[in-house]
This record gives sequence, C-alpha cells and structure tokens, in this order.
Amino acid sequence: MTHSTSGRGRPPKPARHHLPDVFDERRRLVAIGYRMLGTLAEAEDAVQETYVRWYRMTDAERAAIANPQGWLTRVMSRVCLDVLGSARARRERYVGEWLPEPIPADLFSLPGRSVSRAPSADPLDSISLDEEVSTAMLIVMETMTPAERVAFVLHDVFAVPFDEIATIVGRSSAAVRQLATSARRRVRAHDARPRNTHEHDAVMRAFAQAVTQGDLTTLTHLLDPSVTLRVDGGGVVNAARRPVLGMSNVARFLVGVFQKQPELALQEHRTGDGLAFTAVYGDQLRGVVNVQVREGRITDVWLQANPRKLTAWAVRS
Repeated sequence: MTHSTSGRGRPPKPARHHLPDVFDERRRLVAIGYRMLGTLAEAEDAVQETYVRWYRMTDAERAAIANPQGWLTRVMSRVCLDVLGSARARRERYVGEWLPEPIPADLFSLPGRSVSRAPSADPLDSISLDEEVSTAMLIVMETMTPAERVAFVLHDVFAVPFDEIATIVGRSSAAVRQLATSARRRVRAHDARPRNTHEHDAVMRAFAQAVTQGDLTTLTHLLDPSVTLRVDGGGVVNAARRPVLGMSNVARFLVGVFQKQPELALQEHRTGDGLAFTAVYGDQLRGVVNVQVREGRITDVWLQANPRKLTAWAVRS
C-alpha cells in the first residue's frame, strides 16, 4: 500500500463557512510527524487523527480558533507524543532491527518554491521542510525521550517558541528549553549532522561500485574498523535480525548479497544523508541503502528492506 503526503485517508470536508482550508497544512504536518515518529505511515496516521479532532468541533468552535495552523501543530504534536510514549514497547515486539524510513530529499518540497517553517522574528531563521531529514538524525532521535524529541523537532526545526511547546508537553518553558538543550547534546555526541556532502557522495559511489563488482578489498578499505550494518526487514522479508559488526563481516555480507543476486542493481538518489541507493531487481524495489561517512570511512550502513517503509520510493526506481 503506497502512502503519500497528500490525501491518505482524508476525511470528507464539511461545509466550512469561510473557515481556512486546513488541508493546506497537510504537507507541513506530515513533515513534523515524520521527524517525530520516523515513518510516513505513522506520520500520516497522526495527521489523520489531527484532522478528525478538527472536524469533531462545531463550526463555531473552529471559527473561534484565531490561529488554525498553531492549533493543528499543537494537536498533531500531542498525538505524536502519545505515539512516542508507546513506541519503546512496540520496538521490543518488532522482528529484527528497527530503522527509520528513508525518504527522498525532496519529498516534502512544493513545486516551484521552498516550504518554510513557522514565522520567525529573524528572516534568516527559516529552513526547507526537507532539511535535516536524514537517517543519521532520526536514529539519534530514537535515543531521545518523547518530550526531548518533540521539543527538538518543534523548536530547532520548525521554530515553535518554547512557551508554546510547554503547553504541548506539560512542562514549564524553562524545562522545555532544557529538553531542547539535552536533545542537541545528543545530536552533537553522535555527530549526526552531515558535514561533508562531497566526501560522503564520493565514498558512497566507490562503495556501490565495490559492492556490485564484488571487490572485497576495496570495500573493506572504505569501511571503518568499527562499522555496523543494520538491516530492517520487519519480519516481512528475509533479513539479518542482528547488527553485522566489523569491516570484514560487513564487507563479506554485502558482497554475498550481490553474489547471490547478480541482477540486483543500485540506483542513485539524494537523501538527507547525501547520496543513497535504491536496490532494484528487475522492476522490483528491494531496498534502500544509505550510510554514514566520517573522515572518509563508512561507520554505519543502513539497509531498509521492509516494504512498508519503502513507499516513498516506489515511483522513483
């Protein structure tokens, strides 16, 4: 089942009587939800629940809301906070490794213009909805508490003031500021922000060539000695259920995959991490491969093979 950022499970619109078209906010809400939850399906479910709550109100109640965008953001964030609260238990029941869903770099872009976050006093303090949507960042966010993650996404990405976030997470403004500071500390500790896209892309192209050609020596030299490979099959496809550790084991694992499936091809795409590859077998999308590069070596390999987390790529392969 293919998910998109426009129209999944959209409830019917009742007569609005001059109310704003809240569905203009859908793309932004999915972008928020994806960062908070790590998958498009969960993000879209949260958006759906947000709109259900909007339309449960009477016309008079909706008309009394001075800032519908702010209302939608607050409700969406509370829904995500509830989902995050139960996420740890769901992850424990997950079959094998859990990875966030990789997405193309331009998934949330609107044709012809960039999409900016909430208005800010500083005109330079705005970013595209697509920025920092990387697997590396999302994996670090998985280590955050639910409140930290909500505070980090809303403030650092969408410039929501701390006092507004405080009403969402049920903390004081000062406490929310501390949550955001703690979240940033985690990001810095894991070095999650891409630093050198040119280096990343060059290493990634060499990696793809070595893997597809079965060049074990070159591939091993591209890997950091402490490299870790994780595969997310979700129990839907056959996949390694534990991390593969060390450059020799990772190199042999990857070369073995392509030796067993010689028709498997890698196709370039752009993600928030930099260059990534879809793995395609004939006309079938088998997975998305992306990596983290530090000082010219690959420290992490992420292979997303769960079909439920490949929906954004189906029409791009």
